[in-house]
Amino acid sequence: MSSVDVTIQTILSAGSTGVSGSPFATRSTCNSRLADAPWQFDVLPPSYGPGSSENDSIPANSPRQGQLPQEYRDASPQELDLRIRAAKHALGERAVVLGHFYQRDEVIQYADFVGDSFQLAQAAKTCPNAEAIIFCGVHFMAETADMLSRVDQSVILPNLAAGCSMADMADIDSVSECWEQLEEIYGTEADADGRVPVIPVTYMNSSAALKAFCGERGGVVCTSSNAAVVLQWAFERGQRVLFFPDQHLGRNTAKKMGVPLAQMPTWDPRKPMGGNTAATLESAKVLLWHGFCSVHKRFSVAQIEQARKDYPGVRVIVHPECPMEVVDAADAAGSTDFIVKAVAAAPAGSTFAIGTEINLVQRLGGQYPQHTIFCLDPVICPCSTMYRIHPGYLAWVLEAFERGDVLNQITVPESIAVPARVALERMLALAPATVAVKA
Repeated sequence: MSSVDVTIQTILSAGSTGVSGSPFATRSTCNSRLADAPWQFDVLPPSYGPGSSENDSIPANSPRQGQLPQEYRDASPQELDLRIRAAKHALGERAVVLGHFYQRDEVIQYADFVGDSFQLAQAAKTCPNAEAIIFCGVHFMAETADMLSRVDQSVILPNLAAGCSMADMADIDSVSECWEQLEEIYGTEADADGRVPVIPVTYMNSSAALKAFCGERGGVVCTSSNAAVVLQWAFERGQRVLFFPDQHLGRNTAKKMGVPLAQMPTWDPRKPMGGNTAATLESAKVLLWHGFCSVHKRFSVAQIEQARKDYPGVRVIVHPECPMEVVDAADAAGSTDFIVKAVAAAPAGSTFAIGTEINLVQRLGGQYPQHTIFCLDPVICPCSTMYRIHPGYLAWVLEAFERGDVLNQITVPESIAVPARVALERMLALAPATVAVKA
C-alpha cells in the first residue's frame, strides 16, 4: 500500500478532484498544496500549513522555522535516505529518533520508537546513551520529552513550525484569566468534604506552561487512554473540573462516567464568564474549554452510516477527540494505542472503518493486509503540523548533530518544568503510561 504522501502526490499530479468507485476509495485531498514541500511554507506568514488545521487561527508568537538549507531542499528521496541512514549509523546510540503514530511513512521508517506523544517521551528514558532525542512529532511533544529527559540530553524538533492547533487553542494567559473568573464565582474554600471548588485537568496535547499551571493548582495531566481515571481522581478532590484544551475528549469521557450533558458547559475564552450564565456555572460538574482537534473534527455520523451501508459488519473505531455524536455512533472509541491493538487482535478478514489521522490508518492497512481497513473520511486531509516534518529536516538535524551542532533544541525553563513534572507525576501515579513500540 502506498504511503499517504505518495497517494497525495499521485492524486494531485493526475489532477483528480473527485471520489471514484467506493466512497472509501480515496481520490481527493482537502488542499492541493499538500503536494508542496513543507519548506515552501517556512517563508510565508505564520500558518499551520495545508491539511486539517489550515483554517485554524495560529498565534502570532508561534515558533517559526528558518529556511532549510538548499542542499536538503534539492536532495532526492534516495539521497536523503542515504544521508539519514549514514548519520544514524555514525551516531549509533548517541541519537534516538522518535516517530509519532501520525507521522508520514517517509519519516517513520527511520524511527527507533513509534508511539503516541507520552509513550515516546517515556521511551527516550530507556536510551541512557542517547545525547540527542530527535522527536518527529509536534512542539508540545518535544517539550514533554525535554521535561522527562536528563539535563545532558538535547531534545530536537526537526521543524520548529510543527506545532499543534489544538494545543494553541488554550494559552496560559487565557486559562489564567478563566481561572480568575472561576475563583470570583466559586471562591477558593473547600467544602465540608474537603473538596476545592475547581481542579484543573489538562490534556497531554497542551503546552508545558499549562501543565505547570495544573501542577501549581492541585491539578493533573491526562492522556486519551487514562482520562477517565484522571477525572475520577479530580472529582474526589474537587467539586468540579476545568478540562482543557480539547472539549470532545472531556465531554466523551465525562459522559461515559455518567455526568449529564447539562452539567458540562463549554467555556469560550473570548466571552465573559465563558459565554455562560451564573446558574449554568453553579450547576457545572465539568467545564469544557472551547478547543478541538481539526483532524478528528472532520469525522461525522454520516460517514459512519455510509461505512455501515457499504460494508455490512464493519467495526467502526474512532478516537475520543471526535465529536460526541460520532463517538456515540461508533462501535468503540479509544486512543491511538487502543486502535492499533484492536486491529492487531482482530481475527483475519475483519473490516475496520477508523476515525483518526490518515497516516496511522493507511499504515495499519499495510501492516495488516488480512483485514479491510479504511479511514472514515474519504478525503485525504492529514494533520497539518505533523506533516511539516519531512526527511529533509531530519537529515539536516542529524548531520548537524554528527558535526557537533545542536539545531532546533527544545528547552523548557525549570521554572515551568518543575511544576509541570508535578502534574505529570500525579498522572503516572494513577495510570502508568503504556510503552512505545521499538521499531
